[in-house]
Parts: sequence; C-alpha cells; structure tokens
Amino acid sequence: MVSVLFVCTGNICRSPTAEGVFRAMVAAQGLSGVITMDSAGTGSWHEGEPPDERSQEAAARRGIDISGQRARKVTKADFKEFDLIMALDRGHHHNLSRLCPRGEEHRIQMFMGYAPELGILDMPDPYVGDGDGFENVFDMVEICSRGLLTEIRENLL
Repeated sequence: MVSVLFVCTGNICRSPTAEGVFRAMVAAQGLSGVITMDSAGTGSWHEGEPPDERSQEAAARRGIDISGQRARKVTKADFKEFDLIMALDRGHHHNLSRLCPRGEEHRIQMFMGYAPELGILDMPDPYVGDGDGFENVFDMVEICSRGLLTEIRENLL
C-alpha cells in the first residue's frame, strides 16, 4: 500500500484538484486497492469547507467530482500516515519542512517535480485572478499525476 498526501495553502483549490485527478487515474488503472490519497492545507482558514466552486467546476467539466472533499490542515501525524507528501509550491515545501518530525523529511516532494517538461516547480495558485487559471492548474495536475503514478508503479509497488 502506498499513500499520498497533496498539500497546498487552504486545501480548496490545487490540492483537492490533485487528489481528485490522482484518484481518478489510480482507479482507471485498477490500483485503488494499493494506492490511497488525501489532501490538506498548510493553513486552517477553510477547514471543513468543500473545494472552491471554480475548482469543482473545472473538475466536473472533465468528469471528476471533487465536491465531497472537505478542507483540513496538515498535521504532524500525516508524516507517519503518508508515504509521499506532495508540496504544490516551494512555500508549501518550506512550511511542511518546518512541521516535519526529524527523520521524515524524505516524504516531502515537489509535485511539479514529476513534470520536469513544464520547467517550473511552483504550481500557480488560481484562487486570486480571473481567466483560465483553474483550467491551467487542472492541466498541470494531470501531467504531474501521470509522472507520479509512473514513479509509484516503477519504484514503490
């Protein structure tokens, strides 16, 4: 069993999208029984809330329902529960590193690192701004999720 936690700021845009996309990919490959996932935020501002409506709409347009997810804050216990903790930008990585119990730092990874072809490490936050930010994030999440799933299949299963 491999467990993955996706972490962004408030757990209402990027990380729930990543959780939903990755869950769909894992299910499509028949791996739901061996790979689990969740998402969390570095802050608690939105605890208990569903994903941002714009994230839900972008996901729904692509056949993925993330409406049942609820925001939560990452905890120290997550470093024991999850094998891989995906930071969606360097700020999240920094915050996770500060919270991380000694000896568990190897769990923290940059999610964008699984899509080197995109040439960036920080997934942009679509929360502020107009336009197609949520669609762009969804595209990036799909590419990163494919890379992450390949890595898990080749090296962890």
